[in-house]
Amino acid sequence: MLGVTMPNPNKPIGMPARRLSAMRRNSKITLITAPRAAEPDRSSSTSTQERDTNDKTPKPADRRDESGSSSSSSVGGIYNVRPDQRLAVFGASLGLPLRFGSGAVVKGYKLESLPESEATEDKYYVEFAGRKFVESASPGPRPEKPIELYEFEGCPFCRKVREIVSILDIDVLFYPTPKNGPNFRPKVVELGGKRQFPYMVDPNTGVSMYESDDIIKYLVDKYGDGQVPLPLKLGFLTTITASLALAARGGKGSNYVPSRLPEKPLELWAYEQSPFCKIASETFSELEIPHIYHSCARGSSKRDELKQKTGKFQVPYMEDPNTGVKMFENAAIVEYLKSTYGLPQP
Repeated sequence: MLGVTMPNPNKPIGMPARRLSAMRRNSKITLITAPRAAEPDRSSSTSTQERDTNDKTPKPADRRDESGSSSSSSVGGIYNVRPDQRLAVFGASLGLPLRFGSGAVVKGYKLESLPESEATEDKYYVEFAGRKFVESASPGPRPEKPIELYEFEGCPFCRKVREIVSILDIDVLFYPTPKNGPNFRPKVVELGGKRQFPYMVDPNTGVSMYESDDIIKYLVDKYGDGQVPLPLKLGFLTTITASLALAARGGKGSNYVPSRLPEKPLELWAYEQSPFCKIASETFSELEIPHIYHSCARGSSKRDELKQKTGKFQVPYMEDPNTGVKMFENAAIVEYLKSTYGLPQP
């Protein structure tokens, strides 16, 4: 967990006792995942995300960790989508062709054959035509502290900046600013003097700025090779295609839903062009939940790190340091965020 503090949160986190007891058996951290997509029970909260093809986890539905806590295994086929999630996943998938794949791979992406002797259980790789391949990239220098971004999911200018975050493989502390959000929209006015998004703060250099194109140029100069990728420098065409990619989701993530602020930012492993990650990110945005975003597009070394951390690569993956909850599956993450941080609607 990175040592990040919240900017004067004015709403303390509350957690219903009944919810806590369900998640902290014997006061141990519980890994919560949805059942396997192959299970016949259609009422389960399963929607399969992007998974590594070399996941060798056995199929029993339950196993026990070293603490003795029970946790469910989230093993399933690739891209098996829960029926009630299919329309949402389809809409979120349209961003990939509409944005020419921008943000799907890290800068300097390479796909190389992996010798069988190096295909170990703790290494992320992909399989095709009976062969194994390893993905790598060369994005540039890494910021010591996460870049801070004030933005929201339904904004095309914000999407452009999220794409360069994935391309440069940068970790970001997102402060969501949905419309009518009471916390971070006013904070941006306090910091920069106007209500405009996206707004970036680089705690490593002290630089702060508005304007998506200026932010993109700054990031590629500081943490890349100085070259703005083609899909992000087409001017009006970039803005139009970014808007169309978001229109398919009907403005999800744009409007504030009453919520409680967590005491600490959550952590999310994801990347911009994944439709499964997109659905989870929309809920983070609507509920105005600050989170450290570990970008892991194709070629990111964080794919290896996540597999070593959890035993497999699958996104989105979320950790909540406020409750100890850790989970895969976009549908399960959405349900958790709403039940834990959402406030009752009148």
